[in-house]
Amino acid sequence: MRLALDALLAEVPAEQIDEVRAFYGARAPGRAPGSPEELEEARAGLPVPPRVDPPAVEETVGAGEAGVPVRIFLPVGGPPLGVYLDIHAGGFYMDCAARGDVRNRALADTRRLAVVSVDYRLAPEHPWPAAPDDCEAVARWLIEEAESRFGTGRLAIGGNSAGANLALVTLLRLKDRGVVGRFSGAALYFGAYDLSARTPAGRAIADEYFIQAYAGHVEDRTNPGISPLYGDLAGLPPTLLVVGGADILLEDNLALAGRLSAAGNDVELRVYPEAPHGFISHPTAMAATALDGVGSWLGDRIGPG
Repeated sequence: MRLALDALLAEVPAEQIDEVRAFYGARAPGRAPGSPEELEEARAGLPVPPRVDPPAVEETVGAGEAGVPVRIFLPVGGPPLGVYLDIHAGGFYMDCAARGDVRNRALADTRRLAVVSVDYRLAPEHPWPAAPDDCEAVARWLIEEAESRFGTGRLAIGGNSAGANLALVTLLRLKDRGVVGRFSGAALYFGAYDLSARTPAGRAIADEYFIQAYAGHVEDRTNPGISPLYGDLAGLPPTLLVVGGADILLEDNLALAGRLSAAGNDVELRVYPEAPHGFISHPTAMAATALDGVGSWLGDRIGPG
């Protein structure tokens, strides 16, 4: 069998591909913090997240002494038809849920979904397993409270980059508890699924400081709670994988699609031509196309039943 990458590419207009070439050709590539000092400087330099209207409702939910901060968006057009649990990016060590406010407000209003975004604890101050503990706590809160709080028990989960890793880890934890079936879908953008440096993409990011900050204290990082690519993936909800054709993590997203399918899951892979890591956060028509496609996919799974 011969499998060409072209056969996996999402169908987008040629002018969107031309725009992507021009946009990234003129854009200086970014560089992630490489030390605690650089991380501190990068955090200090982050711009204030843009305001949205109506703004998010900020709450602390879940069990435990402190609970977990979340940002909740309710649709303006009526009661929600489903609930989407969003997990933000940032290499496990920077950024915040508020960075996704614009995208989450749009998703809430266009698809009539309640969106709950998790402000999980960050490394290195709170290394693994703090972040997945927080994400699981919010997921379990939704399983128990979504019906009474939002009027619907139809749930989906998603995230991008580090957030996609955490979303998949959360599903594996819920599977171990026998409640993963409460989630009807998972939308995962360009996830980092191997932090052990054993796969092609894992080796490409092996020297990144974020891995040391997040899981440097763990001897075996093939632990599925850190690198979910190595988990037992059977019995997970339908999954949409979105990744750019120029993403450094492309190969591991391809590998995850294969493993999910081999485990008997419903999986769809959308590869966006020439797009790099993080492309949905950039002001291109291709990013808007990808986000609209994910919104439609989510609506099919947690919209009216």
